[in-house]
Amino acid sequence: MQTLDWIVLIGTLVSIVAYGTWKTRNSNKNVEDYLKGGNEAKWWTIGLSVMATQASAITFLSTPGQAFHDGMGFVQFYFGLPIAMIIICLVFIPLYHRLKVYTAYEFLENRFDLKTRSLTAILFLIQRGLAAGITIYAPAIILSAVLGWNLNLLIIIIGVLVIIYTVSGGTKAVSITQKHQMAVIFTGMFVAFFLIVSYLPENITFTKALEIAGASGKMEILDFSFDFDNRYTFWSGIIGGTFLALSYFGTDQSQVQRYLSGQSVKEMQMGLIFNGLLKVPMQFFILLVGVMVFVFYQFNTSPINFNPAATETVMNSSYAEEYSQLQNEQDDIFTKKKELMHAYAESRSEAIAHQITSYNEGDRANRDAAKELISKANKERTLSVETNDKDYVFIHFILNNLPRGLIGLLLAVILSAAMSSTASELNALASTTTMDLYKRSFVQDKDEDHYLKVSKWLTLSWGIIAIIFASIAYLADNLIQLVNIIGSIFYGNVLGIFLLAFFFKYVKGNAVFTAALITQAIVIIGWYYDWMPYLWLNLFGCALVIGIAFLLQSLNSLINEHA
Repeated sequence: MQTLDWIVLIGTLVSIVAYGTWKTRNSNKNVEDYLKGGNEAKWWTIGLSVMATQASAITFLSTPGQAFHDGMGFVQFYFGLPIAMIIICLVFIPLYHRLKVYTAYEFLENRFDLKTRSLTAILFLIQRGLAAGITIYAPAIILSAVLGWNLNLLIIIIGVLVIIYTVSGGTKAVSITQKHQMAVIFTGMFVAFFLIVSYLPENITFTKALEIAGASGKMEILDFSFDFDNRYTFWSGIIGGTFLALSYFGTDQSQVQRYLSGQSVKEMQMGLIFNGLLKVPMQFFILLVGVMVFVFYQFNTSPINFNPAATETVMNSSYAEEYSQLQNEQDDIFTKKKELMHAYAESRSEAIAHQITSYNEGDRANRDAAKELISKANKERTLSVETNDKDYVFIHFILNNLPRGLIGLLLAVILSAAMSSTASELNALASTTTMDLYKRSFVQDKDEDHYLKVSKWLTLSWGIIAIIFASIAYLADNLIQLVNIIGSIFYGNVLGIFLLAFFFKYVKGNAVFTAALITQAIVIIGWYYDWMPYLWLNLFGCALVIGIAFLLQSLNSLINEHA
């Protein structure tokens, strides 16, 4: 990090925070302005805000690393999203708008009862409260490991920056800043992509780079197999992904609040359609960036593990010699494979492709062996350094290959993404706590000014809680998977409750409330014992709560008939 990088990084982040705070300084006269942005948002603001909420720093750190190791197949995870957008536009949005709700969970009281509304709101607060901590922790732990910055200081800086404009300006500040954050993010990612391609050898065009990636199995986008143990297939994306997206965009207040701020039903619908059309190409592009990083490292040496903290741990243990031997073997594979890559780019020979596959298998075996040594070194030194390096691949490339100034821009991309998603989460957590719990269940007869102040204090409180959770969190196998796993544990159940409310008038509140409690316990047990890939938990939880609710309602009806 040189002076120019610091200027770009600090200047970008401070300007976003300052602009959001200044622009909304006098705009929040009541709780409706604060929580719904005065219903002034246009469709493009809604669309970008929805995208920015989902596209956290985890997206831009983990997704390229996912593609580097496993190829483009992860894009199938998003195939169900456009389908979900259409359903939400046709069913959810008109209903929310007609009822003039502040949160999605208000509707559940109208349909069922207060306890069902409160339970669903609490499920949201649990999973989104956890996610808010992770979205702060994810970039902080990675930047801390790579740059040597103090972890807790980074967490506090990110959290405080978000709290400043979110507390000050509410929903409108979140939406305004997210437009600028998305501009920074798109600029940075396009610059990174074109630089990666320009860094390839002169005879390696973009087309040849794709062919090299294909020969290494990185361009296998579609998997139509019915392998239930495979996390990412066309079917898990279309079915499980649709249910996850329906739950997230249709019932998660961090997203619902983004489009509830729209001027009209049409503006809300157009904003979500915009997101549905752009999200899959965006994720495809981010994965393609990771694939190009993979191709770059076929012609440039790379560490056997991209996490510098992991390398330091093992090199200071009794396994240092074994680890060095693995790195030497890796360097030997690189030298041989590099020659083959040049040859394949010119000939596209099947025989050479088979040789490349063989070397790639050796490469993967060495990387797996390195993780084992890091794990052993962890136990020896009683540490908990992350062995999986997917989240460190892209940041390693940025810091070691980009010119000065652009390093600061890409770090601004990562931190902007962290801020945008965290701001939406804090805004939604405060809205749900204020409207679904505080105002509805505890303090009902106060004026608008009182609830406005409570909303601001709760935004601050949730920001502090997120910082605390981030400070004690532990890095998981892959951050983007961790966020989706947390969502999948809760979202299916919540979606099932909403589908019961929308389409099944036969089922009443008591049956739904009891079914939701039973379902949540079963889903958590199923996740703990790994009954199925996590994406399928969305469908499982949704179907389970609907089935149990119907069963309980039928039993209750039979009892009443014979009473």
